[in-house]
Amino acid sequence: MGVHSVRYEILGQLRVIEGTSAKTVKAQKVEILLAALVIRSEQVVTVDQLIREIWGEKPPRSATAGLYVYVSQIRKLLSRAGTQASPVLTKPPGYMLLTASTDEVDLRDFTRLMKEGRAHLRSGGYEPAMRDFEAALALCRGPFLAGVAPGPILQGFRTWLNEAQLECMESLIEARMALGFHRELVSDLYLLSTEHPMREAFHRQLMMALHRSGSRGDALRVYQRARRTLREELGIEPGPALQDIQRAILMDGGH
Repeated sequence: MGVHSVRYEILGQLRVIEGTSAKTVKAQKVEILLAALVIRSEQVVTVDQLIREIWGEKPPRSATAGLYVYVSQIRKLLSRAGTQASPVLTKPPGYMLLTASTDEVDLRDFTRLMKEGRAHLRSGGYEPAMRDFEAALALCRGPFLAGVAPGPILQGFRTWLNEAQLECMESLIEARMALGFHRELVSDLYLLSTEHPMREAFHRQLMMALHRSGSRGDALRVYQRARRTLREELGIEPGPALQDIQRAILMDGGH
C-alpha cells in the first residue's frame, strides 16, 4: 500500500486500515454511518437515508444536527497525514465517501473473487475456482455489524452478504467435488445441510458426496430427511435437482 492508501474492511467488524494501524469505531451510531457510506462508496447517500439508517423510523428532532457531528467525527477518523481533503464529501442532498484509486475495499475484492471464481467454474478451471472462492470466504471475518439493528441500507447489505457467502460455499464445494474430494466434504456438508435445511443445494451435494464415497444408503436417507423438512416447513416437495440426484442414485444400484 502507498503512503496515503487506506483499506476499508466491512466483511465483519468495521475497520479502517492505514499502514500498520487498524482503526475501529466505538460509537455505534458513527459506525452505522460509516458502514452505510462504505457500502455505497462513490455514491451519494442522502441525509434522509442516513438519518433513517441511524435512528430508524422515528428520529429525534436533533437528528440532522447529530448527523453533522457524526460526519465530522468520521472526517477526523479518516483524516490522512499530509492531505487537506477529506474522503467524505458533502454532496447535496447528502454525503459521499470517495475512495482513491489506491484505496482498497474488502467488499470489492470479495465481489471480484466471486466473479472470477464463477467464470473459472463455468469453464472447468476447478483449481483456480477453488482458490478464488477460498480467498473470497477468507475475507469474511465474522458477522457484519453484529448486534446492530440495521436500517434499509445495512439490512439490504446484510441479506446480500449472507446469500453471497452461501453461494460462495456452494460453488467452492462444487469445485472441490469436481477435483475428487468427496469423502473429505461429507462432514462439512452434513453440518451445512443442518444449518441451512431449506437450501436444497447442500442436500444435493451431500447426497453426491456420500454416493461417490460408496455410501448409497446414507445418500438416500439424506433425500428422505430433506424431503420431510421441506414438506413440514414449507409444504413443498424437493425441487427437480434434488429429485434427479435421488433417481440417479436409485438407478445406479450396482455402485
